[in-house]
Amino acid sequence: MISMIPREKIFEARLMIVDDIELNLVMLDNLLRETGYKNVISIQDPRQVMDLYRAYKPDLVLLDLIMPGMDGFEVMDALKQFLGTDSLPVVVLTADSTHEKRIRALEAGARDFLTKPYDPTEVAKRVRNLLETVLLNKELQSQNQVLEQKVRERTSQLLETQKEIIHKLSRAAEYRESGAGLHLMRISQLSLSIARAAGLSNIHCELIGSSSPMHDIGKIGIPDSILLKPGPLTAEEWTIMHRHPLLGAEILSGKDTPLLAVAGKIALTHHEKWDGSGYPRRMKGEAIPVEGRIVAVADVFDSLLSPRPYKEEWPLDKAIAEVESCAGSHFDPYVVKKFKEIIPELSQIVTQYADLRNGGNETWPIDADPGM
Repeated sequence: MISMIPREKIFEARLMIVDDIELNLVMLDNLLRETGYKNVISIQDPRQVMDLYRAYKPDLVLLDLIMPGMDGFEVMDALKQFLGTDSLPVVVLTADSTHEKRIRALEAGARDFLTKPYDPTEVAKRVRNLLETVLLNKELQSQNQVLEQKVRERTSQLLETQKEIIHKLSRAAEYRESGAGLHLMRISQLSLSIARAAGLSNIHCELIGSSSPMHDIGKIGIPDSILLKPGPLTAEEWTIMHRHPLLGAEILSGKDTPLLAVAGKIALTHHEKWDGSGYPRRMKGEAIPVEGRIVAVADVFDSLLSPRPYKEEWPLDKAIAEVESCAGSHFDPYVVKKFKEIIPELSQIVTQYADLRNGGNETWPIDADPGM
């Protein structure tokens, strides 16, 4: 059988010999060097093994079992804890070739045995065979790490592409209703902060922050005569307006990715109310996904602070009081509680991403990334 590991690489492998008897160390060290191995170190005191192992990082350890102070089995236990694996790059050196001792050594993680006194041919063959296996495993692990890194990079690129599409579609919908302000940026940052305050995982918070700008994407399907109407809507017009969560969920359906899945939940449920009086499905309480409950608070809070064709903007203190008053009716009381705990942070977001209404540049900042 032809080795898959080049001969030169095998002889460059790092070997560590551990034996309390100096003569045994010298004999085995000489034997290995005569065979062609260039990197061999020897240790008489087994208590020094772990420090030297960390520094030297040997590819194979040739380990005596019977030693004072710390026997070979204790050394293997320490190696297991350090490496986090039950299979160790260890060849056991022993004059005791009994079945019981071999089974115990294998159970401790050893790969093979060398019986004293050493046969030079046997040592050369066993060490080489084991090194081929160890080095091949290391190569495969390295290749897997490279592939995993490439997958992570590609996944990250796809996620960024999804975010960019979400941002552009969201802004297209926002342009129709209220121009190119920073409402979407504020919704993203407000939702992210509330989600964190509510104790959601980092990944969950990032998904909410990144997908929340799509909450009103369904308004693309609402006629301008209704969406931009300066006065109150009629009952018939409200019926049409109440369709936009369903339209948004439909636009975002069909792709089973975490980002779009969360965006779809938010689009569908951010107008549901805790007491069941919301729309489009009159969901109630915890039947409403937590993503929708969080964005509902962020959306109403920011909408109160923003001018619309049908209303003036509210002062900050009045908007905060309105959100608090709706706990248990419109909003999840727990979400409102967390909202109240981070009012300074939310106020800073509102100030930081205030719309530039006095002739300034209203485009989304190039380095701004909602949810990140």
